[in-house]
Amino acid sequence: MAVLEELTTAVQGIAEKIGPAVVGLGRGFGRGGSGVVVAEGRVVTNAHNLRSDEVVVTFADGRAEDGEVAGGDPDGDLAVISVDTGGVTPVELGDAAELGSGSVVFALANPGGRGLRTTLGLVSATERSFRGPRGRRFRGGIEHSAPLPRGSSGGALVDSSGRLVGINTVRTEGGLILALAADADFEQRIETLARGETVARPRLGVAIAPARVARRLRRAVGLPERDGLLVHGVERGGPADVAGLQKGDLLVAAGGRELARVDDLHAALASANGELRLVAVHGVDEREVVVALERGEDR
Repeated sequence: MAVLEELTTAVQGIAEKIGPAVVGLGRGFGRGGSGVVVAEGRVVTNAHNLRSDEVVVTFADGRAEDGEVAGGDPDGDLAVISVDTGGVTPVELGDAAELGSGSVVFALANPGGRGLRTTLGLVSATERSFRGPRGRRFRGGIEHSAPLPRGSSGGALVDSSGRLVGINTVRTEGGLILALAADADFEQRIETLARGETVARPRLGVAIAPARVARRLRRAVGLPERDGLLVHGVERGGPADVAGLQKGDLLVAAGGRELARVDDLHAALASANGELRLVAVHGVDEREVVVALERGEDR
């Protein structure tokens, strides 16, 4: 009984401490989502929760304010809302790197403004990989067992001290939750979005054909049956165009690693430092192309 009482006290303590900083977005069941106050006048949530540049933000005490989206990163599934937070104490940022399998975490949400939910769970895995709403694969996700109802995405994942270690994002099969980690880049991303700027990522300026389309087109134009990514379009004046990549090129390697999926290319871009060496096949010709990367919205 003593253990149960301690757990109850822990959950109640986190709800009392962090609950006021957890907000609801939109109105009603299945609409909007949740968010968390990270600074005065600033709420962080998942980008997929937002349908327009304006959103109703409901606080734990029932107060509702009109908020405006300061900046969104759909590929990174993160957004910042500017709103009158009314003196709510922001959450303190923690360090997701300190978590390991078995770490105790608390999940908090206010689904669509329908009231605070606080649950306790354990981290089942870190460094999880999962796909976001626009197809980009996230790495470093936190998988945990704290259950949450629909409308909880964008809410807070906190450690035993009440520090923010993640933003709850995806429910998986079996009921486990995946959270975007509040990692070393998290605070910088928030600051960038709060200024209305785009989160900069290395970009090539190419469109890649879906795998099934690529296989059909390769056969049609006589490209070899080998793993690779088929360039379906090249942005005029973009990095790939300047480097000499063409529509119809089959990209078979990037940064010294073979390419079989778009995720492989994203990983190569993420680890590139200013330039990326690609191996491209066109017809029977194979060549190396060095692309000087730009930073901007991914393509």
